[in-house]
Amino acid sequence: MDNIQTASSFLAEYVPDIIRTWLYADSVAWTLVGFAGAGIFSSRFVIQWLYSERLGRLEVPSVFWLLSFWGSIMNLLYALHLDKAPLIAGTFILPFLYGRNLVLLSRGRKYPSPQDATS
Repeated sequence: MDNIQTASSFLAEYVPDIIRTWLYADSVAWTLVGFAGAGIFSSRFVIQWLYSERLGRLEVPSVFWLLSFWGSIMNLLYALHLDKAPLIAGTFILPFLYGRNLVLLSRGRKYPSPQDATS
């Protein structure tokens, strides 16, 4: 554990050894997770902007919430990998908020589909 935990480690002492070995491994895979999370999370704004431009009014397509959810999950995993308290605190609640929006979306309030944008 001494070679994994650093002075600025936040959660390492609470993580079981079997998970710690994987979570704190320094690898290209973790860098790709970080880039993928940032890319997915950022792409939601581009998609929302293009969708609104096509409709000629401000609209939020349902895919915005899917990208928000999965991007925030990946960002949270990467924050846990980095094990920095501010990053974990800043990303921890987001998957719950976006997940709740997906639940509300599935219960009735439907946003326009991409086909509506072409009409």
